[in-house]
Amino acid sequence: MTLVFTLGAARSLADPAAAFADARRWSAHVGVVANDTSAVDAFCDRHDLENDYALRDWDKWGTLADVRESTDTPRHVFVGTSGEDRRLADTVGWEFRTAREAAERAGWELGNPDPPDREADAGILTRLRRAVLDRLH
Repeated sequence: MTLVFTLGAARSLADPAAAFADARRWSAHVGVVANDTSAVDAFCDRHDLENDYALRDWDKWGTLADVRESTDTPRHVFVGTSGEDRRLADTVGWEFRTAREAAERAGWELGNPDPPDREADAGILTRLRRAVLDRLH
């Protein structure tokens, strides 16, 4: 299996390092994606997680499509937190699970997520709009 978490889903895990270690026992590839690659890198560094996906400066859509093409596993599961994440999974041919569903199935605990980084899952246009508005105020 190839398993990908959104940054929000990974943040919702009580112990991301333990969950990733467990997932690696039954998954060929495990990682985190978001539109903000620096936020993913910081999260992975903070929790000492190895991200199997080379994040580029593109959005989750491009990353998931690239991962789907480059991995030869029978299942591709995308763990997310929103309706947009579900639409993304459906569009690029991934199974979708909410963070709660994935945690229940795997026996992981959910906890208080890290402080939210609203920029982490925002699209490029949303991030640019916020940056411009912040400069104007």
